[in-house]
Amino acid sequence: MADEWRLPESYRSSAGTVRWNRLGDPGAPAVVLLHGTPFSSYVWRGLARALARHHLVYVWDMPGYGASEKPEGQDVSLAAERDVFVELLGEWGLAEPAVIAHDSGGAVALGAHLLRGARYFKLALVDAVSLPPWGSAFSQLVGEHADVFGRLPPGPHAALLREYVSSASSPGLHPATLDALVAPWIADGGQQAFYRQLTVRLGDRSYTDSMQERYATIDVPVAVCWGEDDTWVPVERGRELAARIPGARLRIIPGAGHLVQEDRPAELTAALSEFLREDG
Repeated sequence: MADEWRLPESYRSSAGTVRWNRLGDPGAPAVVLLHGTPFSSYVWRGLARALARHHLVYVWDMPGYGASEKPEGQDVSLAAERDVFVELLGEWGLAEPAVIAHDSGGAVALGAHLLRGARYFKLALVDAVSLPPWGSAFSQLVGEHADVFGRLPPGPHAALLREYVSSASSPGLHPATLDALVAPWIADGGQQAFYRQLTVRLGDRSYTDSMQERYATIDVPVAVCWGEDDTWVPVERGRELAARIPGARLRIIPGAGHLVQEDRPAELTAALSEFLREDG
């Protein structure tokens, strides 16, 4: 059975209702965790609980993902997710939190900082969408033909979805974990939402292109963590990203694919905990 993971709080954002939660001592330093595509805050459950011993940890499901609202016609572009993140920082009263972001959550966090002026104490980027090319051959194909895939019967849709999500792991996902990751895309409205976000991602590449030259201006402490066996966003992107950001620390984690949180949770937790403890 998958770990119980609930987001009891809600916020009515410009892109729909967002579900969120916080864990830890309200007086502790704040850390915000951002998930990527096509995941949810569930991928952070272990790290969030570990960090909550010494931090106030904020977790949330982006609009169109996980437990958050998924209405038809919803804007789930990276720019829209970025703007909602900026809204939430204001809602939570966080002026300068530490931020840890995975996959497309990395693009959201980078955009909030570089394009919207959000300030961070520290920034950790985990297998982050940041440099071209990004997006798998599968996501490209499905995004280009979402109208066809959206009409799949529930059984084939679920099978395709499970195969796709499984490919984000190098050693393979526990069956209960896989069930939890695909559940939001099988529930009512989930199938259409899944193909909708892949379609939108095709047009999002200009979003990361517009930021590339700005990475050299980042002046907060940055850690870049990457799964050595990532087939979704290869480790070469991590090396290049770290080289573009002044002073960035690169940590490559052997035996991990794109979902480092699932493949090597102890190693990732240790690396990020150490980064957060270090003086700037």
